[in-house]
Amino acid sequence: MKRSEKKDFVSNLKNEISKASSIIVAEYSGLTVNESEDLRKQMRENGAKFKVTKNRLTKLAINETQFKDISDLFKGPTAIAYSSDPVAPAKVAVDFEKKLEKFKIVGGGYNGEKIDKDKIDFLAKLPSLDELRGKLIGLISAPAQKIVSIAIEPGSQIARLLNAKSSNSQESN
Repeated sequence: MKRSEKKDFVSNLKNEISKASSIIVAEYSGLTVNESEDLRKQMRENGAKFKVTKNRLTKLAINETQFKDISDLFKGPTAIAYSSDPVAPAKVAVDFEKKLEKFKIVGGGYNGEKIDKDKIDFLAKLPSLDELRGKLIGLISAPAQKIVSIAIEPGSQIARLLNAKSSNSQESN
């Protein structure tokens, strides 16, 4: 990689990471190409990015971001997963780690704070932003549905009463 390419890479990575609210650092040694592509695909589907990068270049990129405190995690063959959704990379990485022994989470960062494996496991158990949005919409729409059913109920009672009266009068004839 030429010097100008390295500068561009560091600059682009710094811009992407500075927008992220969480970053996961993992050792990936021994992953096959198919396993690596599967992990990338799962990350993309969940709104996160997964990159295998050179440690030196990654340290340069994160040095000017809120994640500068995690630079000591970059030893050996490491990869990063990051997203603006704080839960997405943690969920995918933890699930992937359970499936493959070759993939090991080393640590990470959350809103500028260095976090360990236990905190990453905790993040992975939280609902994602999309799940929270769905629950919020459900909570907001539930009172409206109740109001509509209450407003409709008196009319329904009158209709049932009239139907019962007409059925009784037809039976008596």
